[in-house]
Amino acid sequence: MAIFAEISMKILTRYFIYLSFKGTSYHGWQLQPGSLTVQKMLNDAMSTILGEKISVTGAGRTDAGVHASFFCAHVDSLLPDLDKRKNLIFRLNRYLPPDISVTGIRKVRPDANARFSAISRTYMYRISRAKDPFGTETGWYVHGDLDIDAMNKAAAILMKHNDFTSFCRLHSDNRTNNCTVFSAGWKQEGNNLVFTIRADRFLRNMVRAIVGTMIDTGRGRITAEDFETILLARNRSSAGMSAPAKGLFLTDIEYPQEIFE
Repeated sequence: MAIFAEISMKILTRYFIYLSFKGTSYHGWQLQPGSLTVQKMLNDAMSTILGEKISVTGAGRTDAGVHASFFCAHVDSLLPDLDKRKNLIFRLNRYLPPDISVTGIRKVRPDANARFSAISRTYMYRISRAKDPFGTETGWYVHGDLDIDAMNKAAAILMKHNDFTSFCRLHSDNRTNNCTVFSAGWKQEGNNLVFTIRADRFLRNMVRAIVGTMIDTGRGRITAEDFETILLARNRSSAGMSAPAKGLFLTDIEYPQEIFE
């Protein structure tokens, strides 16, 4: 048995699987006993279509209700040509529910890791400024005036600091709460306010806590200077409420080119 396992490992090929999903019906990405998750759906689809036991490893966790217009997972398969099978993506998408879509498959080096090889991730948070019956599951409706200039002043502060304990879920098992934010800012898109943030890594609940606190800035309850004081306090109870999960999207993950075959 051990010899067979060793031989099998030698002939496994690693792939990145690219997908998008609407997270409304799922308890996040990661497998959880007794809960419907995106990882479980993809495992089941790939195992059935490929005829082998498949276990995908995602680029990270997403909370229940969070969406991804771009997500990546890696998978090891006994088949050496998944990326060249023209009908495979079509077959996977026919098996998967309408709210999950596989968009690409790419062969990578055996040591490439969807989570740990990532250089950066980008999240978007969408706030609706008008009641939208068609956007209730993909945006947060916030009534009243918001000062986008004040919110952008607060966003600029994120790039000056590295310790984001104030915006991290309590009792998380992170080795460090340090992150490097490369860019962050708000812009108006029609009736929506869109916050985009790119960083080398993110803590659990980090973007939602930042957005919730920035709303207090936009409403004039706190100043940009207060926002910085909250960040420097390194205390989650100093920050504002977490924005609802439904407005959050993972939109991009950057990888070094050398990991691709």
